[in-house]
Amino acid sequence: MTSTDGSPDGIPANGTRASAADGVRFAFGTLTVLPVRVTRWDRPAARAGMRAAPLAGLVVGLAAAALGALLLAAGAGPPLAAVASVAVTAALTRGLHLDGLADTADGLGSGKPAEDALRIMKRSDIGPFGVVTLLLVLLAQVAAVSELYGAGWAHGAVALAVSGVAARLALTLACRTGVPPARPDGLGAAVAGAVPPRAALLTALAAGAVCAAGGGAFGVTGAVHHVLALLAALGAAHLLLRHCVRRFGGVTGDVLGALAETAATAALVALTLG
Repeated sequence: MTSTDGSPDGIPANGTRASAADGVRFAFGTLTVLPVRVTRWDRPAARAGMRAAPLAGLVVGLAAAALGALLLAAGAGPPLAAVASVAVTAALTRGLHLDGLADTADGLGSGKPAEDALRIMKRSDIGPFGVVTLLLVLLAQVAAVSELYGAGWAHGAVALAVSGVAARLALTLACRTGVPPARPDGLGAAVAGAVPPRAALLTALAAGAVCAAGGGAFGVTGAVHHVLALLAALGAAHLLLRHCVRRFGGVTGDVLGALAETAATAALVALTLG
């Protein structure tokens, strides 16, 4: 629904400036299951929250790496540690991003007009396109993390952190000004178009610096490799975003989840190359 001033889901078009703390609470409260209370649910908070999204991704990635480290230290092999790490990333988001990926795959795979496709995406069940997409994406993530753990725990740990940052940075960029919501309600409408281009660029540069610093543990070549993996992830997410906007008329919460999983997977796969 829309508010009296025309903004989505009752969110005012204008409001007092949100603090960095408001943004962090919004990001962690909406993108993770961590016990963070969202104290503001308005447009400025959504803007600050989407800018803080990569920070939430970094925390999720580090948590996944921590469990992988414990299992490897206990004598588990890279495949088991990889499964556990991927499970952590899913658990810390209640599987919402994976659910969004499946729903988006069903909507795109249906081949139906936007209105019908959006109705399909809102259903609680998962269709064949969604099942196959989920299976392939999870297999790709586990295989990539396993290979990286096989090269040493640090390689897998940094890769998980970079993939987490890439996944949420894809959301920041998808919520930039000019990208419309496909529906007038829901999380997609709450955050769509909330981030000004300059703020999105600054967030991307900061995220790139974090990824370069992480990759720097493996030398200059490692820093470059991890930045290139971030760019590959954002490129994959951008292609999907363009396709979804063309097919659905904008973004939804499901589309944002699909973008996050796409970016995360692309980053992990890119880091196994070269």
